[in-house]
Amino acid sequence: MENVLRDWGGEFALTAYDEPSGAYMFIAIHSTRLGPGAGGTRMKTYATPADGLLDAMRLAEAMTLKMAVAGLPMGGGKSVIAVPGDLDPETRRRLLLRHAHNVHMLGGNYRTGPDMNTNSADMDTLNEVTPFAFGRSVDNGGSGSSAPDTAVGCFHGIVASVAHAYGDPDLTGKRVLVQGAGAVGAPLAEMLVKAGAHVIVSDVTLERVEALYDTLGVEVVAPATDIETECDVFAPCATGGVLTPETIPRLRCRVVAGAANNALSDPSDADLLREAGILYAPDFVINGGGAIHLIGYEALGWSQEQVERGLTGIGETLTEIYQAADAAGVSTETAAERLAYARLEAAPPKPGAPALRH
Repeated sequence: MENVLRDWGGEFALTAYDEPSGAYMFIAIHSTRLGPGAGGTRMKTYATPADGLLDAMRLAEAMTLKMAVAGLPMGGGKSVIAVPGDLDPETRRRLLLRHAHNVHMLGGNYRTGPDMNTNSADMDTLNEVTPFAFGRSVDNGGSGSSAPDTAVGCFHGIVASVAHAYGDPDLTGKRVLVQGAGAVGAPLAEMLVKAGAHVIVSDVTLERVEALYDTLGVEVVAPATDIETECDVFAPCATGGVLTPETIPRLRCRVVAGAANNALSDPSDADLLREAGILYAPDFVINGGGAIHLIGYEALGWSQEQVERGLTGIGETLTEIYQAADAAGVSTETAAERLAYARLEAAPPKPGAPALRH
């Protein structure tokens, strides 16, 4: 953990241990230059606590870039609850309340929401202790799950990516492989089918792909072979780190555009995609729909029309990034980071905050 903290360029990290559950809790705030740090609470089992802290920090930095590119008045943050395994309901609830206490101690400098293995009901639990929880259930005064709007934003991003790669935004007949059929992947698959795409789905949970096969008639492939399945668009919508120096040469697609956070094992892997002739939609751009939903509705008081306009804007921003990358001869990841940091550096720094590192 000492090495992880020393090498990070963020502003603040909170670490805590919960003895009853055996879980480590991390809150990483990468930047508050544009506003309070904001990012979801992820609950996951890691090989070591340091891996959980590193994940929180990487995800927090990605949130900084996501907020800047989306034009939202928030900074980047993330929570990780590194659990030792499955928890019984009461232990899990007590752990969430402890996490809510940690969030509340930060006095509004960090706002959280749902993420991997947490949902609106969990945000309702956090709200018993702190008001700084986005994504509460509608009955509890929140805007509900942001996953459907994450899928909508991803859909607009895929359309923009296909338009840039093929010269035509029409998805009719395009083979799109959706890796992960969860809360984002499933509605994305439905939208793609309605748009005329030939949708292929993989997921480690058999029931999910069976449901989509029954309702949408999608093609199903095994997770072990999805990365090398021939398609036009590969859409990672499950866990991150799926694009590596080992997996990228196995891709058989023209476009990679999906909602998974930190899809690249390292930002430099975007250069490998460029060299392979694969158009890559930077994840912190294409998966910004959830942030637009939560912050738009719950912090900015946007109407549905304003939120929908923000979701459509994801495709427009990607088009701008693709054009900038082509003009500069750089990867789309580099072009997207340049756009984000230009917006960050245009904002006045707060006294005492560390300098931006990128």
